[in-house]
Amino acid sequence: MGLLSKKDQKLIFDPLADDNPITIQVLGICSALAITAQLKASIVMAISVLFVLGIGNVVISLMRNIIPSKIRIIVQLVVVATLVIIVDQVLKAYAYTLSKELSVFVGLIITNCIIMGRFEAFALGNGPWRSFLDGIGNALGYGVILIIVGFFRELLGSGTLLGFKVLGDPIEKTGLYSIGYENNGFMLLSPMALIVVGLIIWVQRSRNKALIEEN
Repeated sequence: MGLLSKKDQKLIFDPLADDNPITIQVLGICSALAITAQLKASIVMAISVLFVLGIGNVVISLMRNIIPSKIRIIVQLVVVATLVIIVDQVLKAYAYTLSKELSVFVGLIITNCIIMGRFEAFALGNGPWRSFLDGIGNALGYGVILIIVGFFRELLGSGTLLGFKVLGDPIEKTGLYSIGYENNGFMLLSPMALIVVGLIIWVQRSRNKALIEEN
């Protein structure tokens, strides 16, 4: 028997596809629209949520039997706020420029409905190990969508990936630009993120008839 049972594996792999928090549950859309114009920002946000949700789920699970139900939301906010402050301080220490670009969006992790939803729906009713796996799975599902959207928006909007020119130089007209290719500036606007997410949802549901029947 492997380290993870089939039920444990589902906690990680289901949010990557059939129960994705963005494309199926339609949660966390705001950050998908706001910070995915650059792939680097998308990756950093994905890692930040992975840390906050993975650790946060474990903390809430460990405290679940001693948290008064009337103040559970306040306790959850304190836990997630503490973890977000840690993330913010690490970014300021090691990636200051990027932390300035993300600025308010890192703070908004505190109110990310994916995180609060997993605290309420899973961590309060399950043990630390399963809660950790659930947090990791949902954070990965969220992060995958952010990275896909960020990849296409930066590539088609700026002709770069992680800041490196991959389609050529638009000023010197090298690479694809030498044959008349032009960057699509619309890709850098927030509405385009919604369109890209919509296309991902369409592809996912067209490949899974069960999702179509449920909706």
